[in-house]
Amino acid sequence: MPGPPTLKTGCCGFPLALSRYAQVFSLVEVQQTFYQPPLPRTLERWRAKAGPMFEFTLKAWQLITHEASSPTYRRLREKLTEKEGREAGAFRLNGTVMRAWERTLECARTLNSRVILFQAPPRFGPTEANRSNLQAFFREIRRAARSGEGAEETTFVWEPRGEWKPDEVKDLCRELNLVHGVDPFKQKPMTSGLGYFRLHGRTGYRYAYSDPDLQELLEVARAYEPCYVLFNNVSMLEDARRFVKLASRKPA
Repeated sequence: MPGPPTLKTGCCGFPLALSRYAQVFSLVEVQQTFYQPPLPRTLERWRAKAGPMFEFTLKAWQLITHEASSPTYRRLREKLTEKEGREAGAFRLNGTVMRAWERTLECARTLNSRVILFQAPPRFGPTEANRSNLQAFFREIRRAARSGEGAEETTFVWEPRGEWKPDEVKDLCRELNLVHGVDPFKQKPMTSGLGYFRLHGRTGYRYAYSDPDLQELLEVARAYEPCYVLFNNVSMLEDARRFVKLASRKPA
């Protein structure tokens, strides 16, 4: 694919059929794993169809991050028990959340994914309980990784929303070895090294990025290695294509 090898560009979800999408991009962030993890055979088919050089990142299942009252559960196809409904979400360290993590990890292994995004809902704000939940959850899955039970080489990306202060995000990412997932037009990334940018539109989902926007984005992205740039707006396909073209140009 064109562009610097450490700059990885794609979309959040498939705006085209996978066979056509993989002819244009070498990266996608899988959204289905957030709503309802696909069957293993479906993921195996995706992996085979995309080819060995194609990279899948994925969004962790909502049972880890979102409580059962979230409207996103309308797209959950399997019925939760009353107990599971009480336990789901907010990174709470319990049986329901950990089973959801195991399902997420299985999806990552099937797709050979090395990056997993945990997108927190806006209501998951900077309370003491939420900080404690976040710390306990990531410490546990890191412990499992060290003991050979988990994703020992996987990068975990946390996209906080709500009223988190930059220093709070920075400190938790450093403590828990997380990458700050962020829209760089809305907030400065609080981690260095690997960058993980999710472009939600400067004024919302219907926003189409201008040429100056993409040039600004490229300058920010070049400070990270590697940098994942994932478009999540109504014109994601065209904007991502234009960004790849811009990034591949030789300096004048």
